[in-house]
Amino acid sequence: MKPIDLTGAVAVVTGASRGIGRAAAMAFARAGAQIVCTARSTAATPSKIPGTIDEVAEQVRALGRGALAVRCDISQEEQVEALAQCTLDEFGRIDILVNNAAVNFRAPFAETPMKRWDLVLNVNLRGSVLCTKAFLPHMLKRGSGSIVNVSSGAVNPELALGIVPYAVSKAGLEMLTRALALELRPHHIAVNGLRIETSVASEGAVFFNPEAVSPDWDTPEAVGADIFWLATRAPSFTGHVLTMAEVRAAMEKTA
Repeated sequence: MKPIDLTGAVAVVTGASRGIGRAAAMAFARAGAQIVCTARSTAATPSKIPGTIDEVAEQVRALGRGALAVRCDISQEEQVEALAQCTLDEFGRIDILVNNAAVNFRAPFAETPMKRWDLVLNVNLRGSVLCTKAFLPHMLKRGSGSIVNVSSGAVNPELALGIVPYAVSKAGLEMLTRALALELRPHHIAVNGLRIETSVASEGAVFFNPEAVSPDWDTPEAVGADIFWLATRAPSFTGHVLTMAEVRAAMEKTA
């Protein structure tokens, strides 16, 4: 299959300081795209978990692509609007949006404070809505675009025990994906979702549960490739929420 050329395209990836977000950003950059990396971890405001958007932006530039690192709390509307404006000021367009940023809180539902419930829903669902609304007008104006929402196997009730707010946020994100795809299909804007149904050896997973990490776990790079595949389908391929296994089976058929 002929390699996909994204030269001139601009991809915005949330949660791009490490893990799956970083891997997706690098996959788009290797295909020629210019990248906007956004997260809260920067060189000036690092997290205890390794990785910053500044580091990822430098890796993108090392490939000869344009890169912009913008610190943003995607639950805050003003910050998201500033992110969109920075992107358009720097590159003049937006072709791909990956709503990847997410947080989690582990506790039984009865012991989950409302402030934690609100945090998870505000980042995982509201944040994706805000980012989509901020970049959508430009996509509508151009009559093209691709949005990928990153979901989770936690939408399965049996896997949601102890992480109910996270599961609810991802279930909402999947409904948003399907409903928005129908609305935007006439405008040639694709909206698809990736449901991550297995454990991934991201920096966060290694940091918080080093003893649980197994060689059988997926790598962020493999998941980044799944996101890349979904984001680069024809506009008619829209409204799908696929597991990683389903994406990889489809990749084999189209190889």
